Amino acid sequence: MHIHVNGRNIDITEAIKAYVKEKIGKVATRYDQIQGIDVVLSVIKNPSAAGKHIAEVICKTNAGLIRVEEAAESMYASIDLLADKLARQITKLKDKNISSDKSSIRTGIKDEVSEDEGEEIKATED
Repeated sequence: MHIHVNGRNIDITEAIKAYVKEKIGKVATRYDQIQGIDVVLSVIKNPSAAGKHIAEVICKTNAGLIRVEEAAESMYASIDLLADKLARQITKLKDKNISSDKSSIRTGIKDEVSEDEGEEIKATED
């Protein structure tokens, strides 16, 4: 799994890149189906803008894409918020995939119930 860090209107320093890889790397260990993560850090140069530092992640998994975006007053704060939000989304996707495996068990139970009902119908016909 690769973590690619890009910047828009900002020079990505080694400290920021290491911080992103540390925070997002912890989140990536929660789910083994992640194929790659692209991180885009950008700065809005308008002085009247509220959240000037924007961090965006596109996480590629076997189930699809997860896109998360956060804005804050500092780049480190936006990366922290982004990591928390991405962790919640990955946990949600993981739970969703795990719960989909239980549907096969439920269909097996329904087949057994329908067979029992068929025997009751035959018994009442005799």
